[in-house]
Amino acid sequence: MAASAAVQAKPQGMPAAKPAPLDRRRTFAFFCMVFGMFMAILDIQIVSASLAEIQAGLSASSEEISWVQTSYLIAEVIMIPLSGTLSRVLSTRWMFVIASGGFTAMSFMCATATNIEQMIVYRALQGFIGGGMIPTVFASAFTIFPPEKRPVISPIIGLVATLAPTIGPTLGGYLTDLFSWHWLFLVNIVPGIFVTVSTYLLVDFDEPDLSLFKSFDWVGLGCMAAFLGSLEYVLEEGPNNEWFQDEAVLILAIVCAVGAIGFFYRAFTAKQPIVDLRAFTDRNFLAGSSFSFVMGIGLYGLTYLYPVYLARVRGYSSLQIGETMFVTGATMFLMAPVAGMLSRKMDPRLMMAIGFGAFAFGTWQITGLTKDWDFWELFVPQIFRGVGLMICMVPINNIALGTLPPDRIKNASGLYNLTRNLGGAVGLAVINTLLNNRLDLHLQRLRESVSWDSSRALETLNALTMRFQGLGTDANAAAIKTMSNMVRKEALVMSFADVFLLLTVLFLGLICALPFIEKPRAAPAGGGGGH
Repeated sequence: MAASAAVQAKPQGMPAAKPAPLDRRRTFAFFCMVFGMFMAILDIQIVSASLAEIQAGLSASSEEISWVQTSYLIAEVIMIPLSGTLSRVLSTRWMFVIASGGFTAMSFMCATATNIEQMIVYRALQGFIGGGMIPTVFASAFTIFPPEKRPVISPIIGLVATLAPTIGPTLGGYLTDLFSWHWLFLVNIVPGIFVTVSTYLLVDFDEPDLSLFKSFDWVGLGCMAAFLGSLEYVLEEGPNNEWFQDEAVLILAIVCAVGAIGFFYRAFTAKQPIVDLRAFTDRNFLAGSSFSFVMGIGLYGLTYLYPVYLARVRGYSSLQIGETMFVTGATMFLMAPVAGMLSRKMDPRLMMAIGFGAFAFGTWQITGLTKDWDFWELFVPQIFRGVGLMICMVPINNIALGTLPPDRIKNASGLYNLTRNLGGAVGLAVINTLLNNRLDLHLQRLRESVSWDSSRALETLNALTMRFQGLGTDANAAAIKTMSNMVRKEALVMSFADVFLLLTVLFLGLICALPFIEKPRAAPAGGGGGH
């Protein structure tokens, strides 16, 4: 009260000299942190288009190489909810310095790896340490900036959270093609050092509370690691290993179930739980997290589907895949200021309806997919995807985190980011399972139609046999193999179309759910900008 009276008593002509430099310093520090978050999210997907080159460089098997991505995801998904507690214990400054510094060091170690075992260990450490940057940035955005600044800040963090995994394959393809796969990791070194040093020098948002270490819930941490780590593995490996028919998947599914029971028990009974689940009692946060989960399916699912189609059906190189995928990233970059402007003037539910509608229209266009689609056929659907992602992310961020009290933001930010990653993991598992099941179904149907009593099939086989004659091979066997590959490719394309149809239905369903969501409360005037 005395402070506010002093402010009111201050002559109107007197300039507020101190707050302006402090705001500039905080804003610059925040953008340094945003860049660190960008690197951490980017590294999830930056290797996806270059796994073949890494596999050759490390002499790894096809089963082992997938762990370059899986180990990072498993470790990151454990750190994201843990970061809230660590940030309160260590302070935002030291939490981010350790996270960005460790991420940079592990990036260097990944570039020096000489075998697949080293690479998997370094990638796991890179994901675990770097994962702390992501929710810390979200929490800082909603605690250091006042509500009137959020139409500018929210599109920025929304853009980074969605743009980084989208352009990951593009940047990875370019780096591998121009230099070598080592540069997928070396590219982090200089920016990582800059982010670490600038955060140490500039960030002063809060103070550490080391007393929280005395009641740190180590049992809860172990249960959470077992629960989330095993869940991520089961979702990643299950679709490719017939789910519970694989012994490792079955064992880790059991570990996941036991870990989940222990984690939730400790979350509700421990004096200082490792993750505070009370944020879900806030209706806005629950709604925002639910939408974030589904957006994770759209974000990571389509970032996976496009490259798989382009590689397996069109035979594109990593560079060609990256160039094709760049359309969505460019669209999102251009849409960020538009999304910020709309968030000032439009009901967030209407914004989400427009975003989900754009997403649904883009995926519906691809339900007519054929084996001949390339850059230009995918151009417009990717634009709608970019528009949908940006228009949705801003109101979802604001609904989830914009009305929580500052003391609950750090834990809530970890949970919110976790829902997006888990949405991606669940989405990829469902997409892979659906692709495999629909491929088998379409293969069976096509083989029934391509029978030996079909005149068209016989004409095609004879034409192929004629083409292979005189090439020094068994012309008939080569023709049958070629025809079998043609049938398989057609079945695969039909499977992709089925998945895109399912995604269309999913996002149309979200539009139908929006009228049942209450309009979010206005954020309290003193919600940000404080120390």
